[in-house]
Amino acid sequence: MRTLEIRRLGVVRYQEALALQRALVEERRADHVPDLLLLLQHPAVITLGVKGDGGRSNIVAGASRLAQLGIDISETGRGGDVTYHGQGQIVGYPILDLRPDRCDVRRYVRDIEEVMIRVCADYGVPATRLEGLTGTWIGNDKIGAIGVRISRWITSHGFAFNVNTNLDHFDLIVPCGISGRGVTSLQRATGREISVSEVDDAVIRHFCDVFERETTNAMQKSA
Repeated sequence: MRTLEIRRLGVVRYQEALALQRALVEERRADHVPDLLLLLQHPAVITLGVKGDGGRSNIVAGASRLAQLGIDISETGRGGDVTYHGQGQIVGYPILDLRPDRCDVRRYVRDIEEVMIRVCADYGVPATRLEGLTGTWIGNDKIGAIGVRISRWITSHGFAFNVNTNLDHFDLIVPCGISGRGVTSLQRATGREISVSEVDDAVIRHFCDVFERETTNAMQKSA
């Protein structure tokens, strides 16, 4: 079983995390680091994908409102449409070499969905996939979003899982460009306070199970 190094980075500005990912992708390609899972939170930011206008047309709030709230807009280089990141949300950036046996983009996305479905199940929350849509859903509401980049089978970007996120900020956009559906969090779904660090542990456990990786305490780096 392959090794997975966990890096818990705390709160990291989006552009800093983007630069870190790009560097680590090259290190992984050169086999200077093992497979990695970066777990972090971002200060409030709206991020754009690479499809079409990246989702700019799905930003509902005006520039003055975003400035008032202190919310930036960032380009990403990932797939998907517009989304929101903020504290209380676990952002996971897997830097994996999918070769030789997992070179299947659809499978990779489904596996990330499976990780979030299992995390929800730990808290007694029945989450599912929805036909034709990516991400993890509780009824009509999305709890986990996915936007990935795969370059020569090295992955970057990843997923965003709402633990105790400020859900009002999703009203500033049409999340992932999908109208008529909502957004939720683990805290809302369970009706109780849940810490991000606690859910981090569940994410790590299920990620290792689904992706058939193993990690040790010695390889975890806490910020």
